[in-house]
Amino acid sequence: MAEFIKKTLGAATAAVIGAGAAKVISSQFNMSDVRGKFLPKDGIGATKTLTQATALTKPGEKDWRVKLSIPTSFKDSRLMLPVMKTGGFTFPFTPSILMSHTAQYTDNNPAHTNYTFSSFNYSTVDNIQINGDFYVQNSVEAEYWVSCVHYLRSATKMRYGEGSSDAGSPPPVVLLNGYGDFVFKNVPVIIQSFNIELGAEVDYIQTGLFAEAQGDFDAGTYQSYAWAPSQSLITVQVKPQYSRTAVSQFNMNNFVNGKYVQGEGGFI
Repeated sequence: MAEFIKKTLGAATAAVIGAGAAKVISSQFNMSDVRGKFLPKDGIGATKTLTQATALTKPGEKDWRVKLSIPTSFKDSRLMLPVMKTGGFTFPFTPSILMSHTAQYTDNNPAHTNYTFSSFNYSTVDNIQINGDFYVQNSVEAEYWVSCVHYLRSATKMRYGEGSSDAGSPPPVVLLNGYGDFVFKNVPVIIQSFNIELGAEVDYIQTGLFAEAQGDFDAGTYQSYAWAPSQSLITVQVKPQYSRTAVSQFNMNNFVNGKYVQGEGGFI
């Protein structure tokens, strides 16, 4: 074919045609490489490595979870370690909260009138009831459940007994936080009561307590064990508790303008 082109069109023209054909062939090979770039070698796909999803906090986003702070006297307890890792007793799922405020009035009923007149007495913030679901799927979550229950038991008891430090002190005042600055921000509360539902129709997950080292149950690193329900409802009832000094310095104008939100006091 090449000799026929040389004889018919001449050597110069044949050289040009040959160079063009080489370019076409070269481009065909290049396009083939491009098309096969993302194909698996020998038709066998590579093994994929799965990574566990992680939840990240966006820049500037603050913690809005509902939680109760840890009193200083609790920080030496080994049972409180899981709670301390989350910065306090934290409801793992969004709880339901019942909150009410009351303005108390006394009705005056003058004789021979059709309407009563109300005289203001006082305002009060009523008890806050927090209902939170706890779901336990592994030993780590079970350990946190046990720590939360122990926290509530301890926070509803006074300092009492032989050898107790600060004997005679009432149950501690803790701080309630949740949903940002304008809902619950460092509200001083006392835990009045709590209820825990231990259902009969749920599974119970085993966890080890007082671990000397991280390991499996079979490693013998745990001194005690507990079983936590896979699903339970914990209800905590708290009451705002402000000091007399804080109340005496209360300023209604500052409250209305939201100045207490960024400062201390926790007035709601």
